[in-house]
Amino acid sequence: MTFITDPLFYALAIPAVVALGLSKGGFAGVGQMATPLLALVMPPLEAAAILLPIMLVQDGFALWVYRKDWNGRILTVLIPGAILGIGIAWLVAAHISDAAVRVFIGVTTIAFVLYAWIGPARVAKELPSANVPSGLFWGALSGFTSTICQAGAPPYQMYVLSQHLTKMTFVGTTAIFFATMNFIKVVPYAALGQFSLKGFATSLVLLPLAILTNQLGFWVVRITPTALFYKITMIVLFVISIELTRSGITEILHG
Repeated sequence: MTFITDPLFYALAIPAVVALGLSKGGFAGVGQMATPLLALVMPPLEAAAILLPIMLVQDGFALWVYRKDWNGRILTVLIPGAILGIGIAWLVAAHISDAAVRVFIGVTTIAFVLYAWIGPARVAKELPSANVPSGLFWGALSGFTSTICQAGAPPYQMYVLSQHLTKMTFVGTTAIFFATMNFIKVVPYAALGQFSLKGFATSLVLLPLAILTNQLGFWVVRITPTALFYKITMIVLFVISIELTRSGITEILHG
């Protein structure tokens, strides 16, 4: 079974997987940079498909750790919306170019960075009450952006932060929600032909690093000033998203 051997791919894949590990280890939101990084050197949906098996394994660990801390009402509202969003993304992805996906990822990531700078708690506080219709909307938007570019966290947080959950309940509910979405996303990715033996082999090569960085995440959380870490991460994300948007627009205009 062959796997990707391009050194440039691994130069970007290694920090992408580290970001995923840190995200699962405690720095929620850092994993947002994973798909944009890989999308610089390969089709975005293929990049997302390579990362998905890694995320599923990480989700398994998270589900075990947080199996007792979750909010059933929030999941009951958000998951049906997420399934709808995943279905819409499936239909859309089948009819748009890689360049258009790059632009979408770039713009979405810029929005995420601005959202992080404004403050998710402040944004959630200023939104309308967290009723069922709004939960279905934010769940659908989370499912859509998660399927296209693994960026479902901001819409999810828009709804859930307004619920004022305890920390452990928030983390556990988040773990179950994204594990459920990632499992469902296997279907559209397979239908779109994004999985391959080469991609799976590459995921396996990267998996030990992903598991190791889960533990690294817990350690880094303890020793690194959180504000400084996020400032650096958001600046890197902002630069990557601008380049993705620029390259995607250039490809569309000259395609």
